[in-house]
Amino acid sequence: MKSVINEKCITCNRKSRTMARASDITTIVAFVIFLLPKSQSSEVHRDRSSSSIPQSDVDLLEFPLNLEFLEAEFFLFGALGYGLDRVAPNLTNGGPSPIGARRANLDTLTRDIILQFAWQEVGHLRAIQNTVKGFPRPLLDLSPSSFANVMDLAVGRRLNPPFNPYANTLNFLLASYLVPYVGLTGYVGSNPKLKSYASKKLVAGLLGVESGQDAVIRALLYQRALQRVPPYGITVAEFTNQISELRNRLGSAGLKDEGLVVPLLLSAEGRVAGNVLAGDEYSLAYARTPEEILRIVYGSGNEERPGGFYPNGANGRIATSHLNPV
Repeated sequence: MKSVINEKCITCNRKSRTMARASDITTIVAFVIFLLPKSQSSEVHRDRSSSSIPQSDVDLLEFPLNLEFLEAEFFLFGALGYGLDRVAPNLTNGGPSPIGARRANLDTLTRDIILQFAWQEVGHLRAIQNTVKGFPRPLLDLSPSSFANVMDLAVGRRLNPPFNPYANTLNFLLASYLVPYVGLTGYVGSNPKLKSYASKKLVAGLLGVESGQDAVIRALLYQRALQRVPPYGITVAEFTNQISELRNRLGSAGLKDEGLVVPLLLSAEGRVAGNVLAGDEYSLAYARTPEEILRIVYGSGNEERPGGFYPNGANGRIATSHLNPV
């Protein structure tokens, strides 16, 4: 009888010690979690809530949606012949469908690359809208004539026949040269101004992929640098240099754009004329403000005068503050 009682006591003591250890572990874990900074103890974005992000960050995070919409639509249509209205209509927030976009005549490799870019841009839209409220897709003019106007401005004369980005692989790559680079300079410019951990983390992730897209486009064009673009008699390198010079003029903020071949003075360490990646004297990425970007994408050189790819202007507080100055 005593042995039975002793065994029961031993069992009870073991259970008590086990429960005590479990309680101690729970207490320690809870204490450690309590000590962790809030920004690191939870990696989950507060969906469609900016309550943890300063208003200045919200504005800077929402502004690039304008460019992400443009890139997503241009790449989706170029690769597939249709855009966000079909693949992710919820991300448009009821904004108008783009004008003039169409499926491009691309070779197999380029179509594969552009399709990858397209889905990446869909992800970018989703990531930004999961962090801040965002706004409806702005009206985008992605018609051949819209791109033709930009190319005419770049080369300083009316091209004949008019430049058509959807006509062939080379034209589409040249048109794509217009797109991700402007966005990545915007991310470089906004990053130092951001205050919250979540904002900086998001922009770092966006900048990494946008930079990769730009690098791929530039590398594909660099392979063809000395090739003349038919029927214009202008080499690929000359086209990129003139597009970059146009963006510098429109941005009105000095040298922040470089083509594929540059004078040694502007090259990496002054040692090589090839310029597959653009960078400043230290080979660091250039930065642009939202106002500079608006001047470029409007094609007007004036953030208060919309046009170009955004006939009615861009959306968001920053862009509309220039459309409706107080």
